[in-house]
Amino acid sequence: MPKNSKVVKRELDDEVIESVKDLLSNEDSSDDAFKKSELMVDDQEEKDVDVEEGSDVEDERPAWNSKLQYILAQVGFSVGLGNVWRFPYLCQKNGGGAYLVPYLILLLIIGIPLFFLELAVGQRIRRGSIGVWNYISPKLGGIGFASCVVCFFVALYYNVIIGWSLFYFSQSFQHPLPWDQCPLVKNTSHTFVEPECEKSSATTYYWYREALNISSSLSESGGLNWKMTICLLAAWVMVCLAMIKGIQSSGKIMYFSSLFPYVVLLCFLIRGLLLSGSVDGIRHMFTPKLEIMLEPKVWREAATQVFFALGLGFGGVIAFSSYNKRDNNCHFDAVLVSFINFFTSVLATLVVFAVLGFKANIINEKCVIQNSEKILKLLKIGNLSQDMIPHHINFSSITAEDYNLVYDIIQKVKEEEFDSLGLKSCQIEDELNKAVQGTGLAFIAFTEAMTHFPASPFWSVMFFLMLVNLGLGSMFGTIEGIITPIVDTFKVRKEILTAFCCLVAFFIGLIFVQRSGNYFVTMFDDYSATLPLLIVVILENIAVTRIYGIDKFMEDLKDMLGFSPSQYYYYMWKYVSPLVLLCLLVASIVQMGLSPPGYNAWIEDTATEEFHSYPTWGMIVCISLMVLAILPVPIVFMVRRCNLIDDSSGSLASVSYKRGRIIKEPVNLEGDNTSLIHGKSPSEVPSPNFGKNIYRKQTGSPVLDTAPNGRYGIGYLMADMPDMPESDL
Repeated sequence: MPKNSKVVKRELDDEVIESVKDLLSNEDSSDDAFKKSELMVDDQEEKDVDVEEGSDVEDERPAWNSKLQYILAQVGFSVGLGNVWRFPYLCQKNGGGAYLVPYLILLLIIGIPLFFLELAVGQRIRRGSIGVWNYISPKLGGIGFASCVVCFFVALYYNVIIGWSLFYFSQSFQHPLPWDQCPLVKNTSHTFVEPECEKSSATTYYWYREALNISSSLSESGGLNWKMTICLLAAWVMVCLAMIKGIQSSGKIMYFSSLFPYVVLLCFLIRGLLLSGSVDGIRHMFTPKLEIMLEPKVWREAATQVFFALGLGFGGVIAFSSYNKRDNNCHFDAVLVSFINFFTSVLATLVVFAVLGFKANIINEKCVIQNSEKILKLLKIGNLSQDMIPHHINFSSITAEDYNLVYDIIQKVKEEEFDSLGLKSCQIEDELNKAVQGTGLAFIAFTEAMTHFPASPFWSVMFFLMLVNLGLGSMFGTIEGIITPIVDTFKVRKEILTAFCCLVAFFIGLIFVQRSGNYFVTMFDDYSATLPLLIVVILENIAVTRIYGIDKFMEDLKDMLGFSPSQYYYYMWKYVSPLVLLCLLVASIVQMGLSPPGYNAWIEDTATEEFHSYPTWGMIVCISLMVLAILPVPIVFMVRRCNLIDDSSGSLASVSYKRGRIIKEPVNLEGDNTSLIHGKSPSEVPSPNFGKNIYRKQTGSPVLDTAPNGRYGIGYLMADMPDMPESDL
């Protein structure tokens, strides 16, 4: 602690000193601890003292080493696997380039405003999600606990996907790649191709049989898949080691985990554009289908993607922002990260469809060759006349255009008999219209395309290493959304909590590495996060705009940023965003009700996917996931409403707030909810008001002038100090 900050500065004039003395003279004589407390006022020059300069290191909150490290952390959290395998699918499915219009509109309406809101409250209050919403309104403190529960559910299955990527990464160091060809089965008499692989494809077979060794239903456990169990353990060890020291350890890793995916995407884009057929894929991708853009489903899916792409409601955004300086320009950060996320999605879409265009071109060439051979056979046996075939057609080196010409002629001449000939049209568009997302895109379609690349093992290593890094960046933010609020609230050691959390998550995650584990991943992905997070963000919006007060929040932002944010945010937060979120919640509930709850099971005999409904116990699990995720909100509300917890009995220290330092006073202040947000912070836990006032709690006093929002019902005596710099308070 700086030498000159233990008592009121001598530089303060006599009038100010007397006012403080008067204030202290009004204290309750029985409050001995109050007498021992100190009022801290630092000079302007000392307001940004670094952690290293203070002697009381225990009271210091960790901070980012640089602004770049913080931005990379937020980008790493928001840019995840969904940008690579969800956004391109939605773009293809919902009108190609036209889909970008509703996406951008909704990014401006709900994406950036709500992202800015979470950044601002985290930076303003300098606590994790539990502390932030306890500070705003103790009755809504359950919002923070709900965020932690959702983060835990998502972390359970998200790290399984990282484990899958680690498995494929480890298998990529061989040539040819193990999913390049179907395996051969030998018996006593002859050798033949594995039937399951022959009915599907080499990459599909490798994914379902070699990697997952999947069972045929959710109810058929099949035991643990030991290969994936080891990969899951490795994934959790990586996360634990990276997060064990908080942002001091994970922040340095962000330089690689956040930037490396962009290097890989750019390399894939350059390589993809040099492949034949890549332009066809990109052209197909961005050809706008304007009529589809008017469908409500397109807007619902665009809003959902915007919502989850930025990681709203998880608590990771708030946790990362809480380690910022209080005067950081979080508005700039919100706009920057949001558009980096958007352009990353567009870049990934270009890469995906350049590669899929190349793949479609190869499949189309095979189709042309196979069907040209059929036509030659039909000509030999006399089912087709040679007069139908144009003279310039050479079937030994036929092009796709020539084949389509012959196909159209035969279709017109043999109109009634055409279906019996068994010829296919072989159009690249037909192949590109096969919408693929999620694991089907990453582990089947993309891996198949890479087998045709020159030096395919190199590209496979790069691709799956990119997936691992994308997943880890999101996992860091997700785990931070669990660890930071709990450490801030319950004052446990971060190292012990992180290790314990990862260990418990690994053992629970073993359900995802059974042979039926993929079906549980689908269940958690569909039901554990969507509705709970929408409710959480709606309540966040209400808490700030209605309970804390939108006008006061705008004033806080002005003081914190040094300028007034645009009134655009005022109207978005107060009217537009809540309405859009409510519509999205209703649409999601309706969609969930109309869609039969179930999963796609892999049937070994037919080598195809088949839709299965969840059994009764599976439905109970689905409902339980949603209920457990949102249950903390009503529980905390009722506990606070009915005063079932006596705050005076807690062990939380009370806190005197000041910009630059915190003084911890080891006294229990009855009913003082500000104790919920005390902790090891250098500074940036602010007072309940930004004005030029010093607040002192007068225990047992009648209702006097209150803190500006009056949300706690706690009396504060205020001493006006007009000659004191605002930044010192």
